[in-house]
Amino acid sequence: MVERPGFVPMTPTRKGSFHLFHFAGVDVFLHWSWFLVALYEINYRKALYSSVLWNVLEYLALFLIVLLHEFGHSLACRSVGGQANQIVLWPLGGVAYVSPPPRPGAMLWSIAAGPLVNVVLLPILTLAALWTGALHWDVELPSNLLFIRSIWLTNLVLLIFNMLPIYPLDGGQILRSLLWFVVGRARSLMVTSIIGFVGVAALIGFAVLAQSVWIGIIAVFILLNCWGGLLQARALARAAQAPRHAGFGCPACQTAPPQGNFWLCGKCRKAFDTFATRAVCPHCGEQFAVTRCLDCGEMRPFNEWIVPPPFPTNG
Repeated sequence: MVERPGFVPMTPTRKGSFHLFHFAGVDVFLHWSWFLVALYEINYRKALYSSVLWNVLEYLALFLIVLLHEFGHSLACRSVGGQANQIVLWPLGGVAYVSPPPRPGAMLWSIAAGPLVNVVLLPILTLAALWTGALHWDVELPSNLLFIRSIWLTNLVLLIFNMLPIYPLDGGQILRSLLWFVVGRARSLMVTSIIGFVGVAALIGFAVLAQSVWIGIIAVFILLNCWGGLLQARALARAAQAPRHAGFGCPACQTAPPQGNFWLCGKCRKAFDTFATRAVCPHCGEQFAVTRCLDCGEMRPFNEWIVPPPFPTNG
């Protein structure tokens, strides 16, 4: 059972993906569509190098940078007590499925760690590009020099693009985390989602001017996620204002859970009130052993949520 997000954004999942490897508690998957786009990109840029092998290495290096970026998110999330055990690579990059504790500081570190990987790589790749230039590879080994400079530029573009303050890009989520300190969880997500819509409009305009299909696809992806973020913000606001269940309390933060369909069945994907049904999905009958607190994010066995009635005493 998972916290109800209000809307499932357009992101890749394990469906249609195959397992690559397991490292540091994280499973890495590759979506089948990655190969189709790889064939197109390699063929499209094959005239740049002396051998198509360089195009293959360039594309693999791109996704190595993306993978390191996503591991930055995952490991940072785990360091603050969050859950992060899956990364999916697909044509638009990568997605690290992270669930940090619902605190602005934990969210900020989990998101910021991804771009920090690119920041660390930037001086390393810059030195490599300067060194190969000093060796006059432009004359002796032009493909080698072009490869190094392409990787340097790719890392820089990924860093700049990801830091745009557009939800759900890292820059937008960092902005959301900073606003969370000031205006709260739900309102910060609503503000950044609205800002994201403005960013989508700018990206669509740029895609039309540049006649870029890829930028248009990215704009659609961001649009769907902004809409999902807006719905999630509304759901979080409703949960915060909802009446609370008597007789239950989070074992970690002692907060009573809200009344309403704020939990999502992991089997049938339908929302329900787990405390009204005692952790049983009313739609498919699935029984859940643990329940997530919507306030602190902790997962605890359902029986630990039950608050015993006060022991009667004689006056």
